[in-house]
Amino acid sequence: MYKGDVLPAEAFAAIRSNDSAVFIDCRTRAEWMYVGTPDYPELVKIVWQPARGEKVDPKFIAEVEALNIDRKSDIYIICRSGFRSANAAHALTAEGFENCYNVAEGFEGDKDENGHRGTIGGWKVAGLPWVQS
Repeated sequence: MYKGDVLPAEAFAAIRSNDSAVFIDCRTRAEWMYVGTPDYPELVKIVWQPARGEKVDPKFIAEVEALNIDRKSDIYIICRSGFRSANAAHALTAEGFENCYNVAEGFEGDKDENGHRGTIGGWKVAGLPWVQS
């Protein structure tokens, strides 16, 4: 099991105060381009699942390992809503990374009563810095 779930504001505070922390956005390239990304200079983009319904990208673990980070470093992982990032945190923990955290609520949060994201929870709703291509 990964280390735990943290809310977006907690994750942002943690990565800003810890120079060795790693912040990974595991969403798809399309999400990065069209929905936006956290505005954080050291954000690492590594796809967990190339498209909805597809299998996990088998290169994910190898791409994280290629960062040559200490396996004891804090790793914060974000996706759209916290589901994929929880799975990615679990997989990294199984590979020996000791301090993996899921950013609960993700970048866009849960769907509202109209089925729309970006209004309930998430990085954007928390008012944290983000950019869109």
